[in-house]
Amino acid sequence: MEDFKKYLGVILLLAGVLLLVIYKYALPSNVLLISAMVLEFAGILAYIFINKRLD
Repeated sequence: MEDFKKYLGVILLLAGVLLLVIYKYALPSNVLLISAMVLEFAGILAYIFINKRLD
């Protein structure tokens, strides 16, 4: 479980990018943009705080 926690920020960032790709090519909706923004922001914060604490 600790290995998963280490990569949680990166996984959230990739999920946000996936939502942006879906928005671009399949379904233009503001809900996707807002969800992608939230995931990107949470991913960046998670990456910073989790990896800062693990080092």
